[in-house]
Amino acid sequence: MSRRRLRPDELELWNLVASSTERLPGRPMREVPKPAPKPAPPRQKPDPLPAFSLGDRATPVAETHDFYGTTADRLKSAPLNMDAKAYKTMRRGKLLPEARLDLHGMTLDQAHPELIRFILMSQTRALRLVLVITGKGLREDPHDPMPRRRGVLKTQVPQWLRLPPVAQAVLQVSEAHNKHGGGGAYYVYLRKRR
Repeated sequence: MSRRRLRPDELELWNLVASSTERLPGRPMREVPKPAPKPAPPRQKPDPLPAFSLGDRATPVAETHDFYGTTADRLKSAPLNMDAKAYKTMRRGKLLPEARLDLHGMTLDQAHPELIRFILMSQTRALRLVLVITGKGLREDPHDPMPRRRGVLKTQVPQWLRLPPVAQAVLQVSEAHNKHGGGGAYYVYLRKRR
């Protein structure tokens, strides 16, 4: 067991008690050595601030702009969920659509419920390949101050096909071959009904 050193306040109390006591006859009095005062540490100059410029440590924010390109680019980069051979045949226009829906000229409010009804009814009838015609949309005005995408329905239909309730019925969406409407129509390959 190691001895503990006395704290300064304990040592001061001990010296106060020791100075008020009297010596017993025949015994020498033990004196407690006074601790040497500790020298004050030399004052150091604070380090100067390091050079910095505003925003050095800020983490860069990822850009949130959608530079994804056209709807056709998105569909081409989508993963292939159906048989590769059947997909290739479909893209060449060799597979004939079993049913078609023409949304051309409809508003978004009219087209969305019509698309849902058509896709679910087609799956119920055990159809596999259907054609959804959207139209290519109006040509862009070169003098328009704000660039806009062509064809609201052309852009919106693939997004609707990824949302419930039709998402569970759709296996693959692809732009149609020229003989079936080209850029103004989509092939929608449906899942088999369980």
